[in-house]
Amino acid sequence: MLDHVAAHTFHVRRGTMKNAFRYSVDYVLTDLDEAKPWLFSRNRFNLWSLWDRRHGGPRGEGRGVAWFRELLEARGFPVARAQLLLLTQPSFLWFHFNPVSFWIALIDGKPCAFVAEVNNTFGHRHCYLCAHEDFRPIARSDRMVAKKLMHVSPFQTVAGRYHFNFDLNERAVDIRISYENGDQGVLATLSGPRRPATSGSFMRAGLRRPFGGARTLVLIHWQAMILYLKRAPFLKKQPAPAALISESENLRVPGE
Repeated sequence: MLDHVAAHTFHVRRGTMKNAFRYSVDYVLTDLDEAKPWLFSRNRFNLWSLWDRRHGGPRGEGRGVAWFRELLEARGFPVARAQLLLLTQPSFLWFHFNPVSFWIALIDGKPCAFVAEVNNTFGHRHCYLCAHEDFRPIARSDRMVAKKLMHVSPFQTVAGRYHFNFDLNERAVDIRISYENGDQGVLATLSGPRRPATSGSFMRAGLRRPFGGARTLVLIHWQAMILYLKRAPFLKKQPAPAALISESENLRVPGE
């Protein structure tokens, strides 16, 4: 299964320093079976591609879906009944950067656990595992709460919490992430329709939004420059988190 999600992402700052932006971005939702469109490949170069080593585990040393499966099994999740998916921004030619990908476990078509695989521009990664204690389906109205542990933006401290609202159905993806630290923070959304991926859809995406992750990286630095010119407080690079994985407050299991 390979779906192309022509999505939009929206970011707005909370607090005294205002800034907001919205842009389009291409994601794929896949069960990591062999890809069929000839402009898309797994683990080999193409116009668009997906590489196992870039997901599931330490950054650059990923093991793909095997990592996600082992993570769930260690916590007693009923993996045998689940469909395991990856929602991510694929590589475009040689360019790759993905601020956040999502590993998703579905049971009977409903998300029951997910991992937000977050990367920053300093080469660090942290994975936030979100689920209910009994692994019941995660409804769109459920707030999955996780303590922020990794430095992402030089304009936000490593404090506070992420509040995830997660909705994945047969028609669309709709994810809301609210970072809250007192009266400061950021609201970020990712939403778009699910459609079967085709070489035509990938060709159109390459023409409308060329360079994929490189374009995302440029947009991130552009917004950082805007905040810098607005004299937003700027923090130097922070150390990487000690652990790769942390669990949401909804999931009461021992940490790794």
